[in-house]
Amino acid sequence: MDYATKLSQLIEDNHGIVTTEESEKNGIPRQYLSLFVKSDRLQRAMRGIYFSPEVFEDSMYMIHARSCKIIFSNETALYMHELTDRDPLQYSVCVPRGYGTARLRESGLAVYTVKEGLHGIGKETMETIHGRDVFVYNKERTICDCVRYRNRMDLNMLSTALKRYAANRQKNLSLMMEYAKAFHIEKAVRQYMEVLL
Repeated sequence: MDYATKLSQLIEDNHGIVTTEESEKNGIPRQYLSLFVKSDRLQRAMRGIYFSPEVFEDSMYMIHARSCKIIFSNETALYMHELTDRDPLQYSVCVPRGYGTARLRESGLAVYTVKEGLHGIGKETMETIHGRDVFVYNKERTICDCVRYRNRMDLNMLSTALKRYAANRQKNLSLMMEYAKAFHIEKAVRQYMEVLL
């Protein structure tokens, strides 16, 4: 199989999106990505991420494709879990401390950092509105993050999210308190929940 055919197959398998990293893992030289861009078979979304022209640009997936360390959090996670009706003005992501955040911030993202050992707590996979999988924090971790960063949040959004979470039949309060303990915010989370439950 020649490289062009191999790259075409990789693009098809990935629903029209390919990264430089994926291309190289599959033994396809980088210059084939450039050739596909020159021939209008691919468009460059951002550094290292390309998509086919027929694919509607899925900005959340484009962000996710940059690194497996990026997890959607805070306001973005609230929206994905339907704990708010407000479209996020900018996407919020969490990365481990020490991860280069300058490029993420320059691209318009709200970036939160946390110790490496706490980064993966509550991570799950959800689909974007275009049907592609991205990493996002679960409801319990999202509520904990919102309480932790309440000074950076709109208080009405926080209040709505807490009320919706409290009314949700699938809430897991013991898991949320476990997370709250890990983040040293047990008292604050308990106070918010006692008012609502």
